[in-house]
Amino acid sequence: MNFEEFKKVFFEEIQKNNININENKIEYFYKYMIGILEWNDKVNVTSITDEKMFIVKHFVDSLLINQYLQGKEKIIDIGTGGGFPGVPLKIINEDKKFTLIDSVNKKLNVVKDLVSKINLNNIEIIHTRAEDLANNINYREKYDVAVTRAVSNFSTILEYMLPFLKIDGIAICMKGPSYQEELNNANKAINLLGGKIEKIENFNINKEIERNIIIIKKIKNTPKIYPRGKGKPLKEPLI
Repeated sequence: MNFEEFKKVFFEEIQKNNININENKIEYFYKYMIGILEWNDKVNVTSITDEKMFIVKHFVDSLLINQYLQGKEKIIDIGTGGGFPGVPLKIINEDKKFTLIDSVNKKLNVVKDLVSKINLNNIEIIHTRAEDLANNINYREKYDVAVTRAVSNFSTILEYMLPFLKIDGIAICMKGPSYQEELNNANKAINLLGGKIEKIENFNINKEIERNIIIIKKIKNTPKIYPRGKGKPLKEPLI
């Protein structure tokens, strides 16, 4: 797919989803996609190699949550993998400070390489586990927004996310269609960690892909015992 073909498909897909982007940003997205797909031959960054599906499942999906970042300054993307949703959001938010973290260093090395090549600034990329960084005083309760597309259950991901947030910060959880039971089982975790459900919105990116956005607002400080270490949020979720 050359740039002009990419531009046509990209605009079609973002317009279907009521996303507005400055045209001069399109080349950043193209270069990032081409870079990921080239790296993918050496490092398994993504299973999505069809270019149109890449645009839909990585770029459009990531950009759906941009509307919730307005008025926010510091954003952390937990479990960013190949840089999603953090890098697409950073491309269109030059003024905001982004931190991207993941425990898989080989993917982060790809992200670092591509972020450097497309000259994105004010973005920090850290190889770490969320439960370790959240107990670092330089990162704990310092963020306005935490985002994730992680597949773990709500109780687990909220234990990773909420300790990073300031009071009145928001955790943006991106989920597929079968989220409701998980959310019902997460009431204990939400309360313990200092949050409350603020909003749930549903999107159909296309006829086949449903995206649910669950926003948890932080209303009180997270107790210092959370997140627990040694993989406990995953092994023993707060349910």
